[in-house]
Amino acid sequence: MKIASTLRAALVAIAALAGLSTAAQADGGTVVLTIYKAGWIIGGSGGSGVLNFRGRSYALSTGGLDYGLVFGGSKTVLRGRVSNINRPSDVAGVYGAAGAGLAVGRGARAIVLTNQKGAVLELSGYQTGLMANADLSGLAITMR
Repeated sequence: MKIASTLRAALVAIAALAGLSTAAQADGGTVVLTIYKAGWIIGGSGGSGVLNFRGRSYALSTGGLDYGLVFGGSKTVLRGRVSNINRPSDVAGVYGAAGAGLAVGRGARAIVLTNQKGAVLELSGYQTGLMANADLSGLAITMR
């Protein structure tokens, strides 16, 4: 009986280590996004960017919708890091956020987003234009 429970514990430990080894293989890269946003109650956004991953560059497209208090138009340039990806296509997906902000002229912007594949974007940059928002937003990133 004691041997069976020891064997079971060893198998659980091996399975846990196997799970950790696949997570340890996840890699990261850098991302630059330029997003244009405009709206009145319902807003839309679109833009482009670049993912740098394992020494190669990949073109990205962005688009999204905002709903809530949205007024104005802006350009946002974000730079940062993407983590927890195994291949470039892991960046593609839908990222959701709730937020509030005000930009008159130029203002700082920072955000952390996660998609359904587990990719994590940690971005910061600036927003220019006239934009007031307190909304729910979704951002879709696709590979070009």
